[in-house]
Amino acid sequence: MSAVAPNQAASPPSETAGGVEVRGLEHRFGANQALHPTDLQIPPGGVVGLLGPNGSGKSTLMRLLTGLVPKQRGEISVDGVRLTGDGLAIRRRTTYAPGELHLYGELKGGEHLRFLMRGRPGSSLERARAIAGELGLPLDRRIREYSHGMKRQLLFAAAIAPEVRVRILDEISEGLDPAKRSQVLDLIDADAARGTTILLSSHHLGEVDRSCQRLVFLNAGRVVADESAEEVRRRAGRLVRLRFSPGALKPTSTTVLEGPGVESVEEAADRVNVMLSDDDPRAFLGRLAASGDLPAPISVEHGRISLSELYRTLYGVEGT
Repeated sequence: MSAVAPNQAASPPSETAGGVEVRGLEHRFGANQALHPTDLQIPPGGVVGLLGPNGSGKSTLMRLLTGLVPKQRGEISVDGVRLTGDGLAIRRRTTYAPGELHLYGELKGGEHLRFLMRGRPGSSLERARAIAGELGLPLDRRIREYSHGMKRQLLFAAAIAPEVRVRILDEISEGLDPAKRSQVLDLIDADAARGTTILLSSHHLGEVDRSCQRLVFLNAGRVVADESAEEVRRRAGRLVRLRFSPGALKPTSTTVLEGPGVESVEEAADRVNVMLSDDDPRAFLGRLAASGDLPAPISVEHGRISLSELYRTLYGVEGT
């Protein structure tokens, strides 16, 4: 992804059915630049993960795509429709599950599904009720009796039910236990297999790793990376993380880690991140064990990485 200079006119996006495209899109909330000028092109089909710490611009971008936040500058096309006016034409052709949970507590679950499905074909409500039942939601109980996770699942059922080509899901599994999260991901995977384009924001690396084919990383309203999930996994799998006792490292200690099979060495406080040239760490670990010029690490990690570590190590920004 590339940024567009503020004084450069944005070229109009193409109009591809099932795709998402923005050109020169930016947004301010008063003095706060929530989204810097950005280009993004998502072809039809597949799951794209939109990742970033709180305040990175993920939710703002999603709301802009649906017209729920008025567009200030730039061009947007979703499912072959150019965003104009209040974005109603796009919302009719997509579904959107917001990150916030603002539901009517006095409505019963089934009544709220009917409310959320207004304007959709009758088959959408039937499918939403079936999905809610599959998730174990008590549709005869009032929303005020629902837990946080149950409310999240109700919104998901409403977002996954209509037959559309594009879905925009903001933190759809937030607050769910692992079993329910797995059910939700199963439904997302099945929907994507039918050719639906899904833009999914998440803080859970496990679900991103499982379902997304492409990852777009945002930080402070800017895109810091846009690449295939396979490439991110490949690089994360070449990372060795070393932790030392406080004060054990000397200014030149880490120079002994450099050598054959090592692409880069990054030191931060009492931690050292080593990027290898391949995913087999044995030669490096053997050299590490034989070195008498480096203090013994108190932990060595390879093959596992959290979302925050992924941000910090691969992209140089803090994640959550």
